[in-house]
Amino acid sequence: MKAAFWKLGHCSSCLKKQHFSGWTSLLQQYGRRAVGYSRNISSEAGTWEREYRAETRKRVEGCWHSRLKEQFQVISETDKSKPKCYVLSMFPYPSGKLHMGHVRVYTISDTMAHFQRMRGFQVLHPIGWDAFGLPAENAAIERGLDPEEWTKSNIAHMREQLHSLGLCFDWKKEVTTCHPDYYKWTQFLFLKLYAAGMAYQKEGLVNWDPVDQTVLADEQVDENGCSWRSGAKVEQRYLKQWFVKTTNYAKSLLDALDDLPDWYGVKEMQANWIGACTGCYFDFELKVNGKHVGEKLPAYTSNPDAVYGASHLSILPSHRLLHGNSHLRDILQKCFVPDTDCQTPVTGVNLLNSQEIPLVISAKKEFEGHLDTVIGIPSIHPEDAKVAKKLGLEWREVFKTLPDGTEQLQDCDEFTGLDKQSATQAILKHAKDLGIGGYLTSPKMRDWLISRQRYWGTPIPVVHCQSCGTVPVPYEALPVLLPKIKSFPAKGLSPLTAASEWLNCTCPKCKGPAQRETDTMDTFVDSAWYYYRYTDPHNSKKPFDKAPADFWMPVDLYIGGKEHAVMHLYYARFISHFCKDQNMVRYREPFRKLLVHGLIKGKTFRLASSGQYLRKEEISFSGSDPLHATTSEKLQITWEKMSKSKHNGIDPAEMIQQYGIDTMRLYILYAAPPEQDILWDIKTDAIPGVLRWQARLWALVTKLIDARNAGMMPCPDHLNKKEKLEAKKIWQSKNYTVSQVTSYMTEDFLLNAAISRLMGLTNTLSQSTSQVILHSMEYEDALATLCIMIAPMVPYLASELWKGLSSVQNKLAIQYRWGTDVLFQQWPSLDPMYLQQPDSVQMIVRINNKVCGSVNVPQQVVKNAERVQELILQSELGIRQLQGRAIKKAILSPRTALINFLVEE
Repeated sequence: MKAAFWKLGHCSSCLKKQHFSGWTSLLQQYGRRAVGYSRNISSEAGTWEREYRAETRKRVEGCWHSRLKEQFQVISETDKSKPKCYVLSMFPYPSGKLHMGHVRVYTISDTMAHFQRMRGFQVLHPIGWDAFGLPAENAAIERGLDPEEWTKSNIAHMREQLHSLGLCFDWKKEVTTCHPDYYKWTQFLFLKLYAAGMAYQKEGLVNWDPVDQTVLADEQVDENGCSWRSGAKVEQRYLKQWFVKTTNYAKSLLDALDDLPDWYGVKEMQANWIGACTGCYFDFELKVNGKHVGEKLPAYTSNPDAVYGASHLSILPSHRLLHGNSHLRDILQKCFVPDTDCQTPVTGVNLLNSQEIPLVISAKKEFEGHLDTVIGIPSIHPEDAKVAKKLGLEWREVFKTLPDGTEQLQDCDEFTGLDKQSATQAILKHAKDLGIGGYLTSPKMRDWLISRQRYWGTPIPVVHCQSCGTVPVPYEALPVLLPKIKSFPAKGLSPLTAASEWLNCTCPKCKGPAQRETDTMDTFVDSAWYYYRYTDPHNSKKPFDKAPADFWMPVDLYIGGKEHAVMHLYYARFISHFCKDQNMVRYREPFRKLLVHGLIKGKTFRLASSGQYLRKEEISFSGSDPLHATTSEKLQITWEKMSKSKHNGIDPAEMIQQYGIDTMRLYILYAAPPEQDILWDIKTDAIPGVLRWQARLWALVTKLIDARNAGMMPCPDHLNKKEKLEAKKIWQSKNYTVSQVTSYMTEDFLLNAAISRLMGLTNTLSQSTSQVILHSMEYEDALATLCIMIAPMVPYLASELWKGLSSVQNKLAIQYRWGTDVLFQQWPSLDPMYLQQPDSVQMIVRINNKVCGSVNVPQQVVKNAERVQELILQSELGIRQLQGRAIKKAILSPRTALINFLVEE
């Protein structure tokens, strides 16, 4: 047996130091050595080439494209024995053409999905289409087309574009919001909101877009008073609209932020948007001359504990009661005197205690936040006391101060004797029980206006009957389908008014004649719950089943643009909180970690005289400064979001053709941290760097093939002392890289930093001597580790490099599954010996206060909570005990080597 190994080129002393299994592997290779580059390393890529040139890249990407798609079908099959990881990128509007912003978000999500699969997770990485909305409707009107056909053709084209990028989405989970099998369930959720008293219709002062001819929510109007989409100056109108009571959930949404991990400033944006939730609305019934008028008026107070001390209700001069279709308008307008507090004959009945107080038109032009109706409480607010005294209004003092300084309610019915905090909670509960308000909210918040006077949206499933009033469509009658319409009516009317056969219907309640609601829902309603539908996209009985939703939710990583960090995120969180209260899901918050990416900006050239944006062919670049090619006028140069109108866009297809998919992916990941903007300038940016790196990676594998396939067998004993030290440094660099890259990709998503560290390991390997390349296990192992860690970022190149490594004869690293492609390899873990070096400390690990083992960590990091947590999670114990579990908090003891993980059971 020793003689057989000697023929293979190994010395007898080396034989004594190896495991028999390793030599068995070598025996299997005996007689199968390949020399040089004649051997086909892959049935797709053909023979190995010495250099990674543009032609090589095209051949590699061409041959691996279909194979990776086939692989993903296997990878994406559900295996619920594994811990789950839900990676979600915000779904696109089907405009018909991908832009670089799309490429950035989907490259990041694809990289993270591959990474988590290789870590042993069952990953959900779906895609769909946010397909309703004004752009399709406007485009259809301009071209005389059906919005549905226009949208379908755009989806088909963009689907092919996504395929061309090699993105591994789970297409079996695809959803499209304009399909009846999706918007049926959007209507279902609306009916749930309506049944819970959360959806209602009222007249209000609304934002009207004169270009798009529709109402806009406050959030869709910019700081200059212009529409977020059309850019038109928004007008104010009084219209009857549908609203959702998001104000009822303001406090819940605000408080829940405390339990979420850091969202890179987005939590602060959400908290600021909501505001301090210290007050609430109470409903008052309106009366004139002692007679009820059949209308309730919600009024806000920042001191609900003092509501029994109210003296009046105060409304702004711009209030809908003075300007809308209210039958109180004439009465109130007769009382109104500008810049004066005017008492009116209208009164409001406090439904908590039947106290009747007058309605006052305020002299103020605005109240705090977005309020237009407030409760006047003179004992709390000096301004209210001033108004009450001037108008001769009565009020009561509701607080008395005890000798110990405690304030206690008095003369407040059953709440008398309670302290302020207890009184607040008791009064709020009483109001909720009566259904007249009592939900803590902020003066900044308004209810969500969801009505849109357009055609291409989800129909609101209610009918209007002269006998029964507003009647919801029964659940079993869903979906209310959009009708086909041949022409659009005059501006200011919903296009659905033109569909007479659809418009006129039967009342579900009395079976008499009725008309359908002609407003459609804002597209933000469709996108407020799509993450649930992905978990159960083919369910025809309900929006989603609780079991798959509870398995996959919450989303582990949600990736999207900064522009959606407030509005969309707030609506999505609201729907999730509501679904939890309806017992439809287990978790209240829909998103665990959020990654908001910056913009990709292109250089723009404008004429200073007119502000006109110029095309590249209109510019002369021959001098030191760009000039107008015809007039030689100097140009203004700025970096702006890529746009057709600014002539600064980059076509992803052109980038792929010129540089390849892997290069484009690397550029996007390496040019800047995900949250920062990228300034696209090919001459000076990261593209040359990532091109060189790919070539160097290719060269590393080529060196190993050269060394091992040249005929001489590897033998670690042939290394001298200096070479063994070199090999040890490679081993240390490999472990350090595994630690750092894993940390970057799990904690802060610093993919650019991860690539930099991988480049560092590449540098270390590039400096290796020929003896170390030939004879050391460390070089081969580090190179295999490097190929695995680059695979989520550059799957085509990594797949080919792995095939090259697999072709190497007489391998020493037998721990890898060399016959399996790289994306099926397990993500590298730290070698136990690396953590058990002399300067290590044994860290006791507890989970929910119970000791479950220990892990050795380097002495220098024992006080660094984040670093210790990272090393524990990468250890064998961490993978076994914590992988896939939601960690609420990790507490590192300040005095002893102990860490306690608090996890959800």
